[in-house]
Amino acid sequence: MDFNGSSSDARQKNSSEGSPVATKEKSTEKEVFVNHAEIAWHQMRKQWVGNRSKKLERPPKDSIISLTTTYEDLLLSTEPFQQQIPLVEMVDFLVDFWREEGLYD
Repeated sequence: MDFNGSSSDARQKNSSEGSPVATKEKSTEKEVFVNHAEIAWHQMRKQWVGNRSKKLERPPKDSIISLTTTYEDLLLSTEPFQQQIPLVEMVDFLVDFWREEGLYD
């Protein structure tokens, strides 16, 4: 009987050590997932965007497009613009014009 009892104890020890539950408990304690791609993305984004706290806020600029400028004056002229028109200002101009013409809801 001693022989059977000792072998059953040995089987229990071996089976508990190799069981999926015991292995999972050991692996979760040791392994921590680190998303290296996310860390690299945040670092590249920080380089691209820069430190916003150090940037000086610019006062709003005067509009390049005059309030009296018409669609035809601006877009049908063959002469180059005197200075670059920011995209935001051009979009605002076009939306205002399209609303007046009933082309934009």
